[in-house]
Amino acid sequence: MNLLQLWLPIIVTAVGIFIASSLIHMVFKWHNSEYKPLPNDDAVRAVLNAAQLAPGLYSTPHCVDMKDMQSPEMQQKMKEGPVAIITLRKPGLPEMGKYLVQWFILNIGIAALGGLLALQTMGIHANPHYAGHFVGLFSMIVYGAGSVQESIWMGRPWSATFKNLLDALIYGVVSAIAFWQLWPVSA
Repeated sequence: MNLLQLWLPIIVTAVGIFIASSLIHMVFKWHNSEYKPLPNDDAVRAVLNAAQLAPGLYSTPHCVDMKDMQSPEMQQKMKEGPVAIITLRKPGLPEMGKYLVQWFILNIGIAALGGLLALQTMGIHANPHYAGHFVGLFSMIVYGAGSVQESIWMGRPWSATFKNLLDALIYGVVSAIAFWQLWPVSA
């Protein structure tokens, strides 16, 4: 059982998902409504710039462990708000080329892992329909599961998660079709 036998469905899946993702974000744009502007954007940016924070993940109010949550001061801060988790990137224009390359590599990795799991569980002589179904379900779970966790723990709006799950479903279908149609068939 050699993963190299699945190079074609892996590449076609990665390209297909890349195209589907491009359509979602550049044509249909259903994620655009997830990001809302701050009414005082310049003031918030000035405060963040004055703090000279390095790129990273920040929270406010910041609580190191749950024992701190018991203090009246921390409870008051939580009640007053805002309660926020903030991701800061380095200043500058988005490095779209770099991000797109990383996205494509991730797509290859997920397709390869899905193919490897199908290969290990069903073998190279598996029914292509079942192999495609397996890889499609695997891909859908991988692309979508993290969004649910972010809504539960990080406060991401559920509407955004449902859109991400729709993306994951589309990516799963693309993966399933590619592996179903291109799974090696024994002669």
